[in-house]
Amino acid sequence: MTEALPRTPSFRLDGRRALVTGAGRGIGVAAAAALAEAGAQVTLVARTATEIEAVAAQIGNGAEAAVLDVTDIAAVRHFFANRAAFHVLVNNAGTNRPAPMWETTEADFDTVLGLNLRSAFFVAQGCVRGMMAEGIKGSLIHISSQMGHIGGPTRSVYCASKWGMEGMNKGFALDLAPHGIRSNTIAPTFIETPLTRPYMADPVARARIIDKIKLGRLGQVEDLMGAVTFLASDASALVTGTSVVVDGGWTAD
Repeated sequence: MTEALPRTPSFRLDGRRALVTGAGRGIGVAAAAALAEAGAQVTLVARTATEIEAVAAQIGNGAEAAVLDVTDIAAVRHFFANRAAFHVLVNNAGTNRPAPMWETTEADFDTVLGLNLRSAFFVAQGCVRGMMAEGIKGSLIHISSQMGHIGGPTRSVYCASKWGMEGMNKGFALDLAPHGIRSNTIAPTFIETPLTRPYMADPVARARIIDKIKLGRLGQVEDLMGAVTFLASDASALVTGTSVVVDGGWTAD
C-alpha cells in the first residue's frame, strides 16, 4: 500500500492574535499586513495614534490600533495585563543613531540600546507571560539586522543592540522551548523605509550599499513579509533560536 504523501504545514494564521510593535511605518506596516493577509487579527502598537489607526483601517480583518510607548516598561506591563494573550509577537520597534564610535554620546547609547534591546526584552516578557498563562504555543519574531551578524562603520551602538538581540533570542528559545513557544529573529539588509531613506539618498552611500548586496538591489519591505508569515505559522514549527537573514548575500562574502 502506497503511503499518503506528506502535506505542507499551513501558512495560515486564522483565529490567531498577533502583536506588531513599531507598526506605524516601514517594516512594521509590512509585518502587520502580512499577518493579516494570512488571517491573523493584528494589534498595531506605536506612539503615534494617527499612523497606526490609518494602517489598521487599511488592513481590516479586525485590526486594532493601540498607542503604547514600549520604552515605558510600566506601561508595557499594564498593556499586557489588560489584554487577551497573543499567539504571535513581531518585536519591531527600533532606532539607529549612526556615528563614529568616538562621537557617540551617552544619550545615543542609551536611546539605541534602550529601544532596540531593553524594550524588546520586556515586550517579549509581557507577551510570553500571557501565552504561558493561556497555554498558547506561540511565536516570537524579533526584527534584528544583518548588523547583528557583522560589523559596520558608524554603527557600533546599533551593532551592539542587534548582536545583543541575537544572543537574547537564543536565550529566549532555550527558556521557552519546554512551553512550546518559539523565538527567532529576522535579520534584514538595508531596507528602504522612512528611517533609512535619508541615508540612502546620498548616491555614494547608496552605491556602496548596493555593491555589498550580491543580488544587486536594496531591500524592500515586501522582501520580509514571507519570512514573517513563515516564522509566525505552523510551517516553521521546528524552527527556534535562529535567524532568518534576508540580506541579498551581503553576509555570504
